[in-house]
Amino acid sequence: MPALVALESTVIAHGLPYPENVRTALALETLIRQAGAEPRTCGFIAGEPVAGLSAEQIERFARGEGVLKASLRDLAVVAARRLDAATTVATTMWIAHRFGIDVFVTGGIGGVHRGGTYDESADLTALATIPVLVVCAGAKAILDLPATRERLETLGVPVIGYGCDEMPAFYTRSSGLPVDARCDTPAEVAALWRAHRRLGLRTGMLVTVPVPAEAALDEGLANAAVAEALTAAEAAGLRGKALTPFLLDHIAHRTGRASLQANLALLANNARVGAAIALALAAA
Repeated sequence: MPALVALESTVIAHGLPYPENVRTALALETLIRQAGAEPRTCGFIAGEPVAGLSAEQIERFARGEGVLKASLRDLAVVAARRLDAATTVATTMWIAHRFGIDVFVTGGIGGVHRGGTYDESADLTALATIPVLVVCAGAKAILDLPATRERLETLGVPVIGYGCDEMPAFYTRSSGLPVDARCDTPAEVAALWRAHRRLGLRTGMLVTVPVPAEAALDEGLANAAVAEALTAAEAAGLRGKALTPFLLDHIAHRTGRASLQANLALLANNARVGAAIALALAAA
């Protein structure tokens, strides 16, 4: 059985700037192939779920030509109206499971937003209900990380630290929040995932990988940039789908593109780790 690795398409259509987005998408696919696994970038084309967008389709998504950002709540509309749509973490998990792909690589998951309002990403409920192994650099730093960690615990989602004892904080390597178990090799992760599935558990599993040390942001700079971005978003009255892209763009400008470089580095690192885990699972 081939070692398949799912990739999201929201980072292409609504995350990174053009042409950085198309270069990154194709580079991630190349890294996974070089590791011996097969990438499957996910999306919706004319309302149909696709696990394996073509290079031409990735280019079109990167240019944002009529491509929606679709979460789980949007899928019936996308299908009925035969729309093209980029997939979030939640919808990529749904497609991966539909196509029998166990491993999904992304940058950071969504979670509980800051501010005490009930604003929570569908990524969390997807992790609670879709059995896919998600490799990431933790939750996005713009979120309420302690609350997000608590929700993952409540929802029964195992949080694994890959070579770390604390959950990473996306741009930085540590959050002060413990993981449920540490693994140092792909084989260890594969063993946990096989046990998880053998027990009939229906949740996903989160494998958190720290951003490479040479690309990590200084913690003080990261915290200041996030705080300023949140203040700007509140002043602009932003909510919902528009919030995360605004915050990430504001942080990129505030850090002089250092956050963008960290994002690109962690995506590449996660792709390598995810490919290695997929290979370990296929070899079982």
